[in-house]
Amino acid sequence: MSSERIAIDVRQLSVRFGRAEAVRGASFAVPAGGSFGLVGESGSGKSTILRSIMGLARDWDGTITVDGTSLDRHRRHRSFFRTVQMVFQDPFGSLHPRHSVDRVLSEPLKRYRFADIDARIERILSDVGLDHRFRFRFPHQLSGGQRQRIAIARALILEPSLLLLDEPTSALDVSVQAEILNLLNDVRQKRQLTFLMVSHNLAVIAHMCSDVAVMINGEIVELLSTEQLRRGAASHPYTLRLLTSATNLGNQVIAPQSLDR
Repeated sequence: MSSERIAIDVRQLSVRFGRAEAVRGASFAVPAGGSFGLVGESGSGKSTILRSIMGLARDWDGTITVDGTSLDRHRRHRSFFRTVQMVFQDPFGSLHPRHSVDRVLSEPLKRYRFADIDARIERILSDVGLDHRFRFRFPHQLSGGQRQRIAIARALILEPSLLLLDEPTSALDVSVQAEILNLLNDVRQKRQLTFLMVSHNLAVIAHMCSDVAVMINGEIVELLSTEQLRRGAASHPYTLRLLTSATNLGNQVIAPQSLDR
């Protein structure tokens, strides 16, 4: 374990919104190329951790280290966003309604002075299971699953090594959730990405992640591997309740499916 390169190291992270403490003393580490899940009910603080890493929540104490660099509370260096990108929960809300897919994907490439923009856009659309016909469409012309594929393409277009995933399928129809999860697993393997994923669904975390932190009321109450979860080797009462509710966890409720490419 000591020889593993750590992509994300969070130590004693506490986050406040005014007088309310949304996260208290959270600590965990994610190895490079690993997939780590934060699971808990709404309001448990899991999404706030992602927002703190991205610089969207700034009133925090503790340390956050990404690829060996300790992050400042108030700003992110330009190079940070070449390494770290985030996929948000609501694919419609995260895409500008008046921006075409072409603009969504080309703007970050222009900002970071990438060459061969056309080829990169065509390639990333193919990587997320969409063809060239989607390039000049607008968000309202896309289904929820297609919008989330574009959001994933936007996150990948700068070739980051680390993706933060905030409930990436919870706003989608059940019929397309598995497709998006399998797409994410596919791109992680092909690009050797590190994932930090938030979900309230233990079955989703078990399908996507090798390790998990269980959160309640702003605190991490248990750290386990997903193999331990499948064996029921949990000790905290809240984790045991989650396991009881996820009766099909051992069979992976979200089963692998072939992607519609």
